[in-house]
Amino acid sequence: MRRRSPTNFPSEQMEKGAGKNQNTRICFLASLSVFFWMLLLYFHFIVLGSSTSTVDQSGKLEVGPMYSDSQPILVTPQMEKPTTEPEPKPKKPIPVISEPVVKNVEKKEAKPAVTRKIGPLVETTESGEGEKYPFTRALRTVENKSDPCGGRYIYVHDLPPRFNEDMLKECRSLSLWTNMCKFTTNAGLGPPLENVEGVFENTSWYATNQFAVDVIFTNRMKQYECLTNDSSLAAAVFVPFYAGFDIARYLWGFNISRRDAASLDLVDWLMKRPEWRVMGGKDHFLVAGRITWDFRRLTENEGDWGNKLLFLPAARNMSMLVVESSPWNANDFGIPYPTYFHPAKDADVLIWQDRMRNLERKWLFSFAGAPRPGNVKSIRGQIIDQCKSSKVGKLLECDFGESKCHSPSSIMQMFQSSLFCLQPQGDSYTRRSAFDSMLAGCIPVFFHPGSAYAQYTWHLPRDYTTYSVFIPEDDIRKKNITIEERLSQIPPEKVKAMREEVINLIPRVVYADPRSKLETFKDAFDVSVQAIIDKVTKARKDIVEGRTDDNFIEEISWKYALLEEGQREVGPHEWDPFFAKQKDGNADSGEAAKNSWENEQRQHS
Repeated sequence: MRRRSPTNFPSEQMEKGAGKNQNTRICFLASLSVFFWMLLLYFHFIVLGSSTSTVDQSGKLEVGPMYSDSQPILVTPQMEKPTTEPEPKPKKPIPVISEPVVKNVEKKEAKPAVTRKIGPLVETTESGEGEKYPFTRALRTVENKSDPCGGRYIYVHDLPPRFNEDMLKECRSLSLWTNMCKFTTNAGLGPPLENVEGVFENTSWYATNQFAVDVIFTNRMKQYECLTNDSSLAAAVFVPFYAGFDIARYLWGFNISRRDAASLDLVDWLMKRPEWRVMGGKDHFLVAGRITWDFRRLTENEGDWGNKLLFLPAARNMSMLVVESSPWNANDFGIPYPTYFHPAKDADVLIWQDRMRNLERKWLFSFAGAPRPGNVKSIRGQIIDQCKSSKVGKLLECDFGESKCHSPSSIMQMFQSSLFCLQPQGDSYTRRSAFDSMLAGCIPVFFHPGSAYAQYTWHLPRDYTTYSVFIPEDDIRKKNITIEERLSQIPPEKVKAMREEVINLIPRVVYADPRSKLETFKDAFDVSVQAIIDKVTKARKDIVEGRTDDNFIEEISWKYALLEEGQREVGPHEWDPFFAKQKDGNADSGEAAKNSWENEQRQHS
């Protein structure tokens, strides 16, 4: 019997089986397609997306030992240095700050980004790889309007302690005739002043030494709100070298090698740093609480005065802030002498200003000082004679022994009772007394433009007639007019307006307490730092835009400081005769500085 073939199914049944198998294959292919697309989407959104949050733990931040954990300091990530020179080993544990890596999906390449916290703000920007100038990042911070510190960051070098802190440990050696130990207390302000006679307020007044700016300024810098440990963000670089204290130790009885040693050592240290190479030091600045002539020894003769810090090629690139600058050099800038007033809050300033407005001033003019019989060019003798002979003039003689001129209370009391305070040259162009008198709301009277107008151009108005009176020295020598006659000719309304301007200037010419900070007022520190930032920023923009000033003449630097915004050309000036003296003249260089020290010796003998 023949067997039936297994494939011999009825036609209807065969059609049903074939359709079933075909549907199964279609479903399988559809499922496979869906699975493929799900896998692709998963890889795109989950795997690639999560890679954008991958953390690179290589970013590190160095915190210099100059700042303790309790001191406010802005923390920013340490970016890769523009040099291969290794960083010095930190003295403290280094905190690690995360830096995310953001991948560009379209270009399939990763670009590192910087996350920078400023209070509650977080900004992420591309690193600027391949930028033409090493300071480009710093310039770009100015454009970031959400960054309150944009364009204002300061990087502070962590100097070896021999350049600053060690000097304070040996404070008795900082002056031959003055024990500077008490004046370096309270962050450089000195001991508090007792308000026994009611001349001061009960707080914010200190017996501050006129040469203490080195310490005061450095301690104020520790409170600066825009400090950074990332030098690539810095608008300027601060060098906390106590240059004034350094030279004060060796001015008498030491050879020039000893006087120059620390300055040469500092420059050598700085030039090895990667931060120096960014602009060759042109973005660096330091502070010295002495007159410029202490740092401008002209020769290598042992008998010449001072050291040569400001003549060193590297130092000529830096900016040095001194209480008296040179009219003929471009690498130093005048900042105010410290006064006795160091407000800790805005209210301290406002209360003092109101008090100075309401005082009764019984003297037309006054003078606190001693004659200079050894200087034939000095007009102090004539000024003292006029004070003695005038019924509206007051004199506080400062010549011998325990004079009242050594009493802050006596000096301020006289200034507070005077409409005008006479400020002739001392041993050099400037005097601390000018700022003490302005603090008292007394209108200063200057006899040489180098005493203020060509010195403190950052802090005082260019229009000097708004806050002071200028009587040329020759008018006193030739007796063209008496001081009393000149001052009596000023209308009372004008006097009132000038006094108000002086009182309004008080915050700009005093240094706030380094342990605190004013909220709305800008003090002498704030004004100086902003001026340095503006100077460095301009220099950087000039480099980027290819601008050069080939016509700059350093010998007339004082004229450039008086130019208006945008003005570049200089020409003849009414003050040319005052600055026609040679730099090595008796009244203008080392001899002036030496006379100043001899005067200090006389005061403490």
